[in-house]
Amino acid sequence: MGNKVAREDFEWVYTDQPHADRRKEILSKHPEIKTLMKPDYNVVWLVLLMVTAQLVALYLVKDLDWKWVIFWSYAFGSCLGHSMTLAIHEIAHNSAFGNCRASWNRWFGMFANLPLGFPYSVSFKRYHMDHHRYLGGDGIDVDIPTNFEGWFFCTRLRKLIWIILQPLFYAFRPLSINPKPISQLEIINLSIQLLFDVLVYYLLGVKSLFYLIAGTILGLGLHPISGHFIAEHYMFLKGHETYSYYGPLNKLTFNVGYHNEHHDFPNIPGASLPLLKKMAPEYYDHLPQYNSWIKVLYDFVMDDTISPYSRMKRHLKGEVKQD
Repeated sequence: MGNKVAREDFEWVYTDQPHADRRKEILSKHPEIKTLMKPDYNVVWLVLLMVTAQLVALYLVKDLDWKWVIFWSYAFGSCLGHSMTLAIHEIAHNSAFGNCRASWNRWFGMFANLPLGFPYSVSFKRYHMDHHRYLGGDGIDVDIPTNFEGWFFCTRLRKLIWIILQPLFYAFRPLSINPKPISQLEIINLSIQLLFDVLVYYLLGVKSLFYLIAGTILGLGLHPISGHFIAEHYMFLKGHETYSYYGPLNKLTFNVGYHNEHHDFPNIPGASLPLLKKMAPEYYDHLPQYNSWIKVLYDFVMDDTISPYSRMKRHLKGEVKQD
């Protein structure tokens, strides 16, 4: 577990991200794709169902032995929590109520945030829009690891630890790479979440609160679904910046695996991305793709050519507009 990755820097490129040009080309040949650019109201019902399921779970675990609280935190809470972060991802793209009701999406995102235990939805949207506009942008895209992560997590054991600590890095990386002033909506998001957490503790007890928080942390760390964090943009093949996954876990993750498709058309809801791929197969079938997120995690740890440095970065030109 001590083999050291030889890579000592990111893959610096001097070209623009490929998604904007590909989007224009696809639309010129397949204008019918515009019919997919509409809200997916099923997101609303799925989120309501997931929040209800989490509330029931919080009640059911309150009197269990601690070993079972921990078990269900990983077996169920982690899956639901990670799935909810991807529902929030859909909501951040206004997929729940459409662009014309942007504020509805923001408030609904805070509601979807409740089962996570941590305030997330508002800050995620602010930084995620930068990730789409300025993919790989130095000092802007906080999906890119810090230099410390690339330098330190350079052996198999350290890469495994890095995967386990993913929630920590995603939470604090923005403060290092691209800190932004706290917005009013972020304060509201924090206040609502803290109130919910206090109510869980007061009404159901410490075991339910532990289940709530532990499920989120475990689900975003060493977990099969977390393979998407690495699968999406880590450069397993030189020159390829974004990768799609077409395996069964898409059913639990709002099709986030269709990641080339998503970056090409971020205003198409996840439920419609398989239709996009069918409408323009000549643009996607030949691209590198995955069928197992678990294998992605395994390969990331065991492949001594891959590390947190295995990301394409670019210096941005011109004016940079951020939320």
